[in-house]
Amino acid sequence: MSVLDKLFKHRGIIWLLFIVNLLGTLYGYIWYGNQLEFTAANFPLWLLPFVPDSPTASLFFTLALLLMLFPPKSYTGNNVRELIEALAVVTSVKYGIWAVSMIFAGGYQGDILVWKDWMLVVSHLGMAVEALIYARFFSFRKMIPLALFWTLANDMLDYSYGIYPWLPSVLNDDVTQVQYFTMALTLFSVIVAWLFSSRQRPVDSIYQFKNRF
Repeated sequence: MSVLDKLFKHRGIIWLLFIVNLLGTLYGYIWYGNQLEFTAANFPLWLLPFVPDSPTASLFFTLALLLMLFPPKSYTGNNVRELIEALAVVTSVKYGIWAVSMIFAGGYQGDILVWKDWMLVVSHLGMAVEALIYARFFSFRKMIPLALFWTLANDMLDYSYGIYPWLPSVLNDDVTQVQYFTMALTLFSVIVAWLFSSRQRPVDSIYQFKNRF
C-alpha cells in the first residue's frame, strides 16, 4: 500500500473529509433554497428531492465516508453501503464536472464570473476528485446499474418538468444542448466509476486505527 493510500484511509483524514463534506452539503441545500421554494410552490412536492443535484451527490459521498468509519456488519447493511458508494462516485463525478462546465459555458457566452463562481468551481472539482480517489477503496460494481438508473431518472425528471439546476441566464436558450450534455455526462460518469472501482473491497487499513478516534 502506498503512502498516499495510507494517508487517505487514515481515520483522521476521513473524519476531516466527512466534516468538510457535511458542511458543504448543508451549504449546498441552503444554496438551493430559492429553487426549492419555487418548486414547492409550482410543482408536485414529490419532485423536491430531485432538485438539489450537487448537494445530494455530496450527501451520498458524506454517507459513504461515514460508512468507512463505521462499516456495517450485516449483509443488508453492506448492500446499502455499496449502493451509497455507487451513487456517491457516479453523482459526484457527474455533478462536479457538470457545474464547472455550466459556469465556464456561461462565462464563454458573456456571463461575468464572480468570486462565488470560482468558489463553486473549486468545490465541485473537489467533489469529482475526491470521489475518484476513494472509488478504489470502495466495492460497488454490482450497484452501478442502480446508480445509473437513479441518475438517468433524475435527468429525465429535471428536463421533463424543468426542475434542472438554474442556469446562468445566458444559457437559458441552450437548455436542449444542456440536456444532451447532462445525459451524456451521466453515461461518462458511470464508465469512469466502473473503471476506478475495485472488484473486491480492499482490506481497510482504517480498521487498524478504529480505537484511536
